[in-house]
Amino acid sequence: MSEVFNVADIFGEDVFNDTVMQERLPKKVYRDLKKMIEEGKELDLATADVIAHEMKEWAIEKGATHYTHWFQPLTGVTAEKHDSFISAPMENGKVLMSFSGKELIKGEPDASSFPSGGLRATFEARGYTAWDCTSPAFVRKDAAGATLCIPTAFCSYTGEALDQKTPLLRSMEAINEQALRLLRLFGNTTSKKVTPSVGPEQEYFLVDAEKFEQRKDLIYTGRTLFGAMPPKGQELDDHYFGTIRQRIAGFMKDVNKELWKVGVTAKTQHNEVAPAQHELAPIYAPCNIAVDHNHLIMQTLKRVACQHGMKCLLHEKPFAGVNGSGKHNNWSITTDDGKNLLDPGKTPHENVQFLLVLTCILKAVDTHADLLRESASDPGNDHRLGANEAPPAIISIFLGEQLEDVIEQLITTGEATHSLKGGKLETGVSTLPELSKDATDRNRTSPFAFTGNKFEFRMVGSRDSIAGPNVVLNTIVAEAFAEACDILENAEDFDKAVHDLIKQYATEHQRIIFNGNGYSDAWVEEAERRGLPNIKSMVDAIPSLTTDKAVKLFEKFHVFTKAELESRAEIKYENYAKAINIEAKTMIDMASKQIIPAIIKYTKELADTVNAVKAAGADASVQAELLNEISGLLAETKKALSHLIEVTEEAGAMEEGRDQAVFYHDVVFTSMDALRAPVDKLEMIVDKEAWPMPSYGDLMFEV
Repeated sequence: MSEVFNVADIFGEDVFNDTVMQERLPKKVYRDLKKMIEEGKELDLATADVIAHEMKEWAIEKGATHYTHWFQPLTGVTAEKHDSFISAPMENGKVLMSFSGKELIKGEPDASSFPSGGLRATFEARGYTAWDCTSPAFVRKDAAGATLCIPTAFCSYTGEALDQKTPLLRSMEAINEQALRLLRLFGNTTSKKVTPSVGPEQEYFLVDAEKFEQRKDLIYTGRTLFGAMPPKGQELDDHYFGTIRQRIAGFMKDVNKELWKVGVTAKTQHNEVAPAQHELAPIYAPCNIAVDHNHLIMQTLKRVACQHGMKCLLHEKPFAGVNGSGKHNNWSITTDDGKNLLDPGKTPHENVQFLLVLTCILKAVDTHADLLRESASDPGNDHRLGANEAPPAIISIFLGEQLEDVIEQLITTGEATHSLKGGKLETGVSTLPELSKDATDRNRTSPFAFTGNKFEFRMVGSRDSIAGPNVVLNTIVAEAFAEACDILENAEDFDKAVHDLIKQYATEHQRIIFNGNGYSDAWVEEAERRGLPNIKSMVDAIPSLTTDKAVKLFEKFHVFTKAELESRAEIKYENYAKAINIEAKTMIDMASKQIIPAIIKYTKELADTVNAVKAAGADASVQAELLNEISGLLAETKKALSHLIEVTEEAGAMEEGRDQAVFYHDVVFTSMDALRAPVDKLEMIVDKEAWPMPSYGDLMFEV
């Protein structure tokens, strides 16, 4: 019988949240901590000691034996070092359980082995983790027992950001400051804080663990490097939103339960487009908490999948030829008193504040499209973007008919006098209720789409941290707000100045608006005519990090220094090269040790069959024809393998950096495709029993 539990009872039970703090902390300490969170004040050590003691006592009651500063280095995943609560033994042989304010606020992990892009030499090991008190601590329970996890930032001894969290927090401060300036211009004196909120949708695949273990490519790279399409894929669209199979439903139930305990608002779950593909979406949360929660979601999906005899694949393209996985980053900006700056209201043409915010975002995205594209770049996403399953690599904004009409009025006449209405939905069935219809349809081909009261950045890869894209979004919008405020704060006639500015921004940046089919060749041509960048790969996107424009932007708002940007570019080139190198070496290993030996064995069996049939006096032409076809593909495979070995060795001998990454992209990756082609053809004609690994059909339909 399925376990029964009350969501309200378990939600947040393992989180040191506001309710727990109110219950356990002295009133003054609680007020001081809240003031620190809301106003960014420093916490004195005495107050920190009290908080640390109560946090430790609470965690021990939950079964925790260790604590860790949980941080996000530039590896793409989280990192942690566990310390137990025990202190030095007493004379009676017993130990005290202690946790000080100093240990809460600051940790000191070894920074030497994390990517730093030249910011730190290998021998310079010191790094610091600093408590992000705006993201609640939580107790994680797994095979190691229970561990108190404290979300932190991670910086070098000299103060540079070595993580994803530090620049994210900086960008949140930047957009808060500039958005408040804008709100004050419109007479808002009550809102004290503006926070970017994010709701990231998480797509993933599930495969059987036993079959996963038989695929070296999945083990080493997270995606299949060889594999022919099964007779049935996703063409019937029958998996999308289909009935969730019982094994998957049991997995989802346990995932939800684990996430709810640590305060993650897992809300929506469903089957996605491809067989074995699914999605989980949470409710919106402040940007930094949403980033932490998304890492928890990815970790929980992987851990719980193992408990159910499955493996969770978070790679953007685990199977060629079927839908890949993304992570739609739903972004909005809200005040501490509940006002959404992206809510157009019922009459957007009259909502001047909204129109200014909207046109500022048009300006931000048009000006920094290259940075936004780079923020969604990783080796796996190169397979997905522009492949008619995800947005194209060209950045554009979908506004929908209603807002596009308002913008068009502003541009052509200088005045917006009306807004299109939604009306009623005609179903043609008398027994169905009358439904109100939105004024605008949706567009799944758009990389940056307005969807009612938020923007949905649809390009982000499924395994990537959402920190990077939100750092860019927060900062470029902060810049646009700042430039608008600089003009409006000095205007003699505010109403006229804001009207003129909205029209100016709409006119100058209308090229970024596109409501049509982003998959069409016509859009590629049109985008080129408009002068929009079409950045097709990760290695082409990385240079945007270090342009004069980018350095000026990030340094102005103290989000990145020039050195930090250069380090990140270096790390990304290295990561790309290493990822493709691992994939190439895995292909070489599989082809050399599994595929070619299996084909040689099979051709011997075929040759014996040909001889036996001939000896029996029968026609062996079919067998001989098949033998010749397989032998020809085997020769093609061996030739492609030799070439891949050669270029992979050449790439490995190159100096790390852009040239090496480009070589991996242009030469090694192309050679990998050349090896895959004959192997996939062989899989279609070789006896299944002779093939050395599970097929796509085995992986996608037998889970």
